[in-house]
Amino acid sequence: MRVTWKALGGLTAVIVAAGGCGRRPLSPPPLDPAPMEREEYVIGVDDRLQIRVWDNEGLSLAVPVRSDGKISVPLLDDVQAEGLTPMELKEVLTREYAEYVTAPDVTVIVTDVNSRFVTIMGGVPHNTRVELTKNLRVLEAIAAAGGFSTFADRSDVRIVRRGEAGTEQEYRFDYEEYIRGNAGGTNIVLQPGDTIIVPE
Repeated sequence: MRVTWKALGGLTAVIVAAGGCGRRPLSPPPLDPAPMEREEYVIGVDDRLQIRVWDNEGLSLAVPVRSDGKISVPLLDDVQAEGLTPMELKEVLTREYAEYVTAPDVTVIVTDVNSRFVTIMGGVPHNTRVELTKNLRVLEAIAAAGGFSTFADRSDVRIVRRGEAGTEQEYRFDYEEYIRGNAGGTNIVLQPGDTIIVPE
């Protein structure tokens, strides 16, 4: 099935009006985040955590973040994890375990990142989600989805990014121009929740 911008509009909020009216104005490519400006990782639903309490194997375990954003740990039962950084969760567990263990030394490691992903759809072999385990760029995400399909429009790839309060920004990636060296900066670093649409 061929995917067009109009067909995709209802799924991705990319609306093509009848009568030749254009899409929402394209945003200029965002700058790459500087190494010191990258945000700390925030734990999300379906992530898997390794919690270790030094010299206390009974309190050390691997645990998934449930759909309600909580984890189940010995002695403390349910603890909120979603929305916290690993360091913040470490501080919560250290404070709570202090009632049961003398000077607990807690470590929190995110072993499986399952809550951060981008969606790729349209002119690729398989509509899919790709996990963001690093600073993934548009071409890498498309490659992870199997590359462009035979009838993909490589010159008009769109990246839809949802912001706060339901706002959206749309970026364009022209593969043909990019490989010619004429579209620098458009192979952007993706953010969780981005949708890449490859029309056909």
